Amino acid sequence: METKAVVTALAAIAQDSRLAIFRTLVQAGPEGLAAGRIGELTGIAPSSLSFHLKELAHAGMVDSQQAGRFVIYTANFETMNALLGFLTENCCGGNPCSPVCSPACEPEATEKEST
Repeated sequence: METKAVVTALAAIAQDSRLAIFRTLVQAGPEGLAAGRIGELTGIAPSSLSFHLKELAHAGMVDSQQAGRFVIYTANFETMNALLGFLTENCCGGNPCSPVCSPACEPEATEKEST
């Protein structure tokens, strides 16, 4: 993921309402949610909701598709995972991770997963 895309994605979720919308869509999974349902779950008014969804879509954090008379929004898991990968790709400078930064990197956890 390129730095400009990372900054855009982080800026998009660095706002209370947009972060709440994105987390709601992550919880909904790949089926996504209609805009009205997102508003109900987050308590965001429709006029504000459309603005925030547009900002998230512009950053590539959410996708939308028409389903009849509804627009269904989904979290863009590919972008989310690329963002997480970018943020952690040089974790601990190439040294074994400590339990503080990633318990899954502990040698015991790695051994358990491989058995």
